[in-house]
Amino acid sequence: MASPLSLPPTTPSTGRRGRVHRAWIVAGITFLTLVVAAIARSSTGILLEPVEAEFGWSRAVTSSAVSLTLLLYGLTAPFAAAIMERFGLRRVVTSALLVIAVGTGLTLVMTDLWQLYVLWGLVIGMGTGSVALVFGAIVANRWFVARRGLVTGVFSAAFATGQLALLPVLARLAADHGWRAAAAVTCVLAAVLVPLASGWMADRPASVGLRPYGADPQVLLEPVPPRPAGGLLAAMGRAVAELRHAGRFPAFWLLAGTFFVCGWSTNGLIGTHLVAAAHDHGMPPTTAASLLALIGAFDIIGTIGSGWLSDRVDPRLLLLTYYGLRGLSLLGLSSVLGRSVDTPLLVFVVFYGLDWVATVPPTVALCRQAFGMERAGVVFGWVFAAHQIGAGAAAAFAGSVRELTGSYTPAWFAAGALCLVAAVAALLVPRQRADAEPDGAA
Repeated sequence: MASPLSLPPTTPSTGRRGRVHRAWIVAGITFLTLVVAAIARSSTGILLEPVEAEFGWSRAVTSSAVSLTLLLYGLTAPFAAAIMERFGLRRVVTSALLVIAVGTGLTLVMTDLWQLYVLWGLVIGMGTGSVALVFGAIVANRWFVARRGLVTGVFSAAFATGQLALLPVLARLAADHGWRAAAAVTCVLAAVLVPLASGWMADRPASVGLRPYGADPQVLLEPVPPRPAGGLLAAMGRAVAELRHAGRFPAFWLLAGTFFVCGWSTNGLIGTHLVAAAHDHGMPPTTAASLLALIGAFDIIGTIGSGWLSDRVDPRLLLLTYYGLRGLSLLGLSSVLGRSVDTPLLVFVVFYGLDWVATVPPTVALCRQAFGMERAGVVFGWVFAAHQIGAGAAAAFAGSVRELTGSYTPAWFAAGALCLVAAVAALLVPRQRADAEPDGAA
């Protein structure tokens, strides 16, 4: 008699004969959720100037609010990963989408500066941080054996799609109908996804009687692992315990340090300030937002390609290449910005776009290799927190530099130098398991 945990043989592409594997449905919901979260997080960059114009707030003040958003976006991630382990993906994702919808909806009626900090910083920062790239990494690790790196790249591309490729639409809405129209669209998108996530998201393959996509069909179906005991505080405590554990190993600090630089040089600097910097040079904001969209379009290509390469090439070599080329491009940015879009600026946009979040798949792979499958989600959460700390620091730093000097040039040079340091540091990350505890497959 067949084991009660066994299933009929399946092909890698189907969960049962004739059906699409549930992993692809979960991946589709994950993709859409990441897009909406990225829109909610990054839309603050194109709303800076219209919000400042209406309320009379300075660039330093609004940049600080964006910095708080980025900081909480990152710091929420490791705790969200632990909470997902305790309460399940479905509950956390549905709740996060509701928080995003409420937070963006309330911005429509804000009138005071403290409300900007509460809504942009606390509410949107924590809501989007709960379904950030860490969520995508957990889904890829749980639901896929084959094409795991490629799926991670696709999820990273979703992040870029929402963060960059759809910004011109919001920028046009803000220009034609006011910034509240752009905020309202984000609110509606988050609300529409709530029933989809609630109805179709599943925690792991075993919970719906399946193996991960690409798993050996002759191997018995793994039982659903018990969820960690305790409530919300216990889950948050587990996230802190994982930080203590990972912090004992140089691999963690190298990964966190390089990802700090990644956040500094992407979300915090270019994502937040490129539109405003281009406007300083006489370029219309909608044209500058289109440049970000073009970066996003090429990032989709670069990130999916990076995911494919992460299954085949040493991730450390990929990070060396990505950070090195990014640093060189930033050192030349001040010389190509101008009133119009010319060939040198387009070269920068294409080059930077291919590299934007291509660092994510190899970083996720190195976290998994260094700390094992079971720890990888929370550990990557802390690495991602470093990414967003870097982004928040860069957003505030660049805004202050602009206020003090009237130019973003020193900010471009500082970011370029940091990227070159990160390129060298990436080579020092060990590929083998960092700890000796057999808590999961490396």
